[in-house]
Amino acid sequence: MSGFVDKAQLHVKAGDGGAGSISFRREAHVDKGGPDGGDGGDGGNVVLLATDDMVSLLTFVDQPFRKAESGVHGMGKARHGHRGKELVVRVPTGTVVHDLEGLALCDLSLPGMRYVAAKGGQGGRGNARFLANKRRAPTFAEQGEKGEEFWFNLELKLRADVALVGFPNAGKSTLISVMSRAQPKIADYPFTTLKPNLGVVRLGDSSNFSEYVVADIPGLIEGASEGRGLGHEFLRHIERARVLVYLLDGLESQGKAVLDQYEILQQELGAYMPDLLERPCEVVISKADTLDPEIIANPGDYFGVDADFVISAVTRMGISELTKVLAEKVSNAKEVTPMDATSDEIVINLSTEGYSVDREAPNRFRVSGRAAERAVALSDVTTPDAREYIHTRLYHLGVYRSLVRAGATDGDEVAIGEFEFIYYRD
Repeated sequence: MSGFVDKAQLHVKAGDGGAGSISFRREAHVDKGGPDGGDGGDGGNVVLLATDDMVSLLTFVDQPFRKAESGVHGMGKARHGHRGKELVVRVPTGTVVHDLEGLALCDLSLPGMRYVAAKGGQGGRGNARFLANKRRAPTFAEQGEKGEEFWFNLELKLRADVALVGFPNAGKSTLISVMSRAQPKIADYPFTTLKPNLGVVRLGDSSNFSEYVVADIPGLIEGASEGRGLGHEFLRHIERARVLVYLLDGLESQGKAVLDQYEILQQELGAYMPDLLERPCEVVISKADTLDPEIIANPGDYFGVDADFVISAVTRMGISELTKVLAEKVSNAKEVTPMDATSDEIVINLSTEGYSVDREAPNRFRVSGRAAERAVALSDVTTPDAREYIHTRLYHLGVYRSLVRAGATDGDEVAIGEFEFIYYRD
């Protein structure tokens, strides 16, 4: 399997809340001890954390499931259960999280950004919490709330400083191999590179040191912005690059002259994302070792393109100068758009606190929503005091009024979670 994966699925399951305890004081010389059941602990959240320590989504291909710890049940003597431990799932910086319908939920574009992908269930209250003047010995407690559970589609957009763009076989893989220590697959035929390659270019010594990341983007073709070939798969990795290098094949590529290559590349990038044409860039003609010295000296007159560099990855001609210029452009771009600053931003996936009423059948309604479901999530709903508590909670939440507005009549069935009852207006 390839070592680089830029699309994967992730299943997250937050921890369930612990159940509240039903307990009464049982001590010598204490007559009719009151309720002392403790609360259950909340379930742990599942949090996605952007990190620069990862460059691929490979880890999620074979292991897509992540589950947080559940809360501990409450106990007697007013002992509350421990909260479930939060699960932090590290993802590469640049990961975009989508739901299964394709809606983008968050973009973890900076290292340190966090996204609460699934919230843990709230722990149930113990019977001590239901003590009231009319209810001196409550015989019920709340069940723990289920933790949220979702499937996500993850998409990685590379966050390189420099992106090499060009037609297939223009020499991008060879160039990145000599600029850095990357070892991409290199061969003399189109589409050798089917996945982006990353390389780190290091310049200077310990007293004056700089480095930047170069991405070898697989070769683009005419119509890539419309999805032709693997256009969209390739183009999205260019979006975050600070500096672009238009690498043009001096020997023509796919029958396209140098000027045609440049114009098509600009056309495709502009059609995909117009802002890309405003990025700092360098125009580079490759394979200088196969060109006449007169052409190298006057590339604009011969090719019709004002190239910044004419290079040869084979003889290393122009490589040192190119790497230095790119380092300067990357440094200037970082000052304008500091993308490396750590962010503590937290995007929270909030659960709704309300409820909704839907007609499932002519004589059956379902009430959905966290508030209503928690009102009926008791350990024992058969006792008179439990039924009284449920009735009071649903009344104050306005569930009965909502059922009337939805058209409920006497004798209709009503379901709230796993709890069901027959509705009578009186």
